[in-house]
Amino acid sequence: MTEARSRAARSDAARNREHLLAVATRVFASAGAEPSMRAIAREAGVGIGTLYRHFPTRESLVDAIYQDQVVRLTAGAHELLARLAPAAAMRRWMDLFGDWIATKNGMLDTLLAMIDAGEIAHASTRGELLAAVTAILDAGRAAGDLRSDVTAEDIASALIGIFTVAPRPAQDARAGRLLDLLMDGLRPR
Repeated sequence: MTEARSRAARSDAARNREHLLAVATRVFASAGAEPSMRAIAREAGVGIGTLYRHFPTRESLVDAIYQDQVVRLTAGAHELLARLAPAAAMRRWMDLFGDWIATKNGMLDTLLAMIDAGEIAHASTRGELLAAVTAILDAGRAAGDLRSDVTAEDIASALIGIFTVAPRPAQDARAGRLLDLLMDGLRPR
């Protein structure tokens, strides 16, 4: 195989993997119970063998989705701050967090088993997410957009509470109202 063909094959494989990851994320987010690997492959329009070539186990797929979502949340905080005022960035980041929680609901049993087995470093992820929130809070304090007495822990606790009582996607409107109320409370007095 020539070098150009090899690069093209790797590029195709990377695109296929990203497609499978996006579809699986969407399926997990909308599932009431953990979907089968066969259902995910069917939704992606591929055979089960293709899915297993990219993700040999359910755990490898769940880990890939989980890691992808963490990167989206942490990088998303900085990208939002680059485009929006800190308060607007915080509100948009809250929506991203809600999407992450919704995705986790469809893979909760597998995810909890992986955390218990030490296959996912939950404490490390928590630290990364709190650092992302802190970056937004710090920018908001400096701009005078956000209160100075609020911590990333406060935000994380409030968000977990909101998405527990108003899970997505079933209660998007209610979650949105609660997030807006939280934002009102985050503005300086």
